[in-house]
Amino acid sequence: MTPSRGSVRTAPFTGAPLDPGVLAIALVSEHASPLAEPAGADAAGQSVHVACLAGALADRGHRVTVYTRRDAPDLPRRVELRDGVEVHHVPAGPAEPLPEDALLPLISEFGSHLARRWRTRAPDVVHSHYWMSGLAALRATRAHGLPLLHTYHALGTVKRRHQRLADTSPPERIPAEIEVGLGCERVVATCRDEAAELARMGIPPHRVAIVPCGVDPGRFTPNGPATPRGPYPHRLIQLGRLVPCKGAAVAVQALARLPGTELVVAGGPPADRLDADPEVRRLRGVARDTGVADRVRFTGAVPGEEVPALLRSADVVVCPADHEPFGIVPLEAMACGVPVVASAIGGQLDTVADPGTGRLVPPGDPEALARAVAGLLADPALRAACGAAGRRRVLSRYGWGRVAEATEAVYCEVLDAEPAATSAG
Repeated sequence: MTPSRGSVRTAPFTGAPLDPGVLAIALVSEHASPLAEPAGADAAGQSVHVACLAGALADRGHRVTVYTRRDAPDLPRRVELRDGVEVHHVPAGPAEPLPEDALLPLISEFGSHLARRWRTRAPDVVHSHYWMSGLAALRATRAHGLPLLHTYHALGTVKRRHQRLADTSPPERIPAEIEVGLGCERVVATCRDEAAELARMGIPPHRVAIVPCGVDPGRFTPNGPATPRGPYPHRLIQLGRLVPCKGAAVAVQALARLPGTELVVAGGPPADRLDADPEVRRLRGVARDTGVADRVRFTGAVPGEEVPALLRSADVVVCPADHEPFGIVPLEAMACGVPVVASAIGGQLDTVADPGTGRLVPPGDPEALARAVAGLLADPALRAACGAAGRRRVLSRYGWGRVAEATEAVYCEVLDAEPAATSAG
């Protein structure tokens, strides 16, 4: 089951079951705790990813410890997330929430704590998440000769390319990402587009495996209640953070070419703070200028438990981002049996199968977005077929059990190549 080293390797989703025995796995997620309460569109995707991956690895019989920064004074040192998964709060800096971009000075302290902890209780394998976690884990694993795998979740090169002066990342980010990529045993990329970007950064392809993000198909399902709709024959939904790069302005402009259709923009601040949000004000201006203000509705932040019902209420879910490292919303919509029209960028190139589960369109093109959506709205049978195909695609590729199996395969490949080492668990 070990792929050749000559190209980017995609971890298997099917094949003979692996039997690696029970592994002690350390997941390092310095700013995104798996204990964070889901908050719908604005939930930290990394928090959800780490929590779900940890649980799915535990379901496969492994013992998982997640290391995250202590950001509140009343947090206990250790918390059992569920059977087989423990969260360890690392003391690094003040026990209070801090902006993500302010955490870099604390990473040395974070890494030192990991090194001390692993001196007497070393894991079999370490898997860091996000670039600062990678820096901390790299120092600690080097101190003890432990194998390290890394998932970036987002790359500084891509963020700088698209956001330019709006990018608030520290200048050390891109050099640090390269250091982590060259220093770890394997980068676990989430899509082919990311693997190509890593190659441009100088990370050798044989050091990269591709394992996608996942979704819970038991929570996101076609069956269940749907949020009540407005008075229009058709409904589009855009779900996610309210920032310009998510492309909501493109969706609003496309709406002018889609009569009889409402657009629900879900995400952002709480509903009672929408009027003060600069991106909401900008988007409302776009809606007024294009004559669709009466057909655009902003919900604000959506509680996590309400997201499946909201998605089920849509005829089409639109994901018109300018750039998207992976994109969980298309998977959530597909799991709910709803067709997706998405920008042909990032992870959406892998997840949305055009024409099977929806449509891929150029980013920043309202006319192309409207044309693709109109074709689906005009054909209920086609929408139903795309929705059913999307559900099947999620079940076959993107459930957390599949993702954990593929991740475990990469762990085993790395461990098989490592010199035998004694682990204290």
